[in-house]
Amino acid sequence: MSSSLNLVFCGTPRFAVPSLEKLVEAGFNIPLVVTQPDRPKGRGLELSLSPVKQHALELKLLVTQPDKIKSNDEFRTQLTSLHPDAIVVVGYGRIIPQWMLDLPPLGNINLHASLLPKYRGAAPIQWAIAQGETVTGVTTMKIDSGLDTGDILLQRELPIAPDDTSETLAPRLASMGADLLVQTVRALHTGSVQPRPQEHAKATLAPILKKEDGLIDFSRSAGEIFNRLRGFQPWPGAYTTFRGKTLQVWNAKPLPQALAPAHLQLKGDHLLIGCGQNTSIELIEVQPEGKKRMLAQDFVNGYRPKSGEELGF
Repeated sequence: MSSSLNLVFCGTPRFAVPSLEKLVEAGFNIPLVVTQPDRPKGRGLELSLSPVKQHALELKLLVTQPDKIKSNDEFRTQLTSLHPDAIVVVGYGRIIPQWMLDLPPLGNINLHASLLPKYRGAAPIQWAIAQGETVTGVTTMKIDSGLDTGDILLQRELPIAPDDTSETLAPRLASMGADLLVQTVRALHTGSVQPRPQEHAKATLAPILKKEDGLIDFSRSAGEIFNRLRGFQPWPGAYTTFRGKTLQVWNAKPLPQALAPAHLQLKGDHLLIGCGQNTSIELIEVQPEGKKRMLAQDFVNGYRPKSGEELGF
């Protein structure tokens, strides 16, 4: 059954790689993979291939990397000539234009890393953890002209562990999502899945992360700060300032002890910072500006912070 379907795959990041691999394994015909153009990366600014491009080449699939797709006649002609039954989109990073939405009979199918309508947007994994969710999941949906507003096809839940970061959670969601995507395409092909509209009134947003999202606000509770630290790995992470220089916090532990917000307290080798709602957070691993990551104990020994000192701007 699978081999009779023509799928065009659009994707860019590592999250999309398992989906591409599983669709190929399932026997679908993928005549074209669409991914973002190679980007300069690192100090030498050498062109870097997207994870999807790397894997597509390993799978000996044809790859195209248009700069723009909305009004690109060459790309439109190429896609139209393939007569795709469906276009599959996983983290491609471009808004899909109407002509692409209208092209395949089974529509444009998207894998999104949240239980829609929650966490629509570019950073659903990060924001679900940052908001303290204990369950998230993956959704397949039909893309429409809105931002993650299309009809839901299938969903699957996944628990978020208390120590999960976006880096540990993303691969599990990617793997689960890849299986769900194969199931979705097959179900659409046989007509055994019915698209259902999202409850738009229950929508929440997961906007693209900004550097300032990582700035620790010590008026928040220790639990909130800890959740944001976990969610915003590896970037923008969680940071504050100590004696006028940036201090990145890599690992910490929330505590129910009341301390004045943003004020330090030394308890033996332990370094505590006051937070909102009568809580505090113990720093476990930090990185002073211009230095390597270090345990809080080494930071205390090297920098000699004093109880009562204040962090932040």
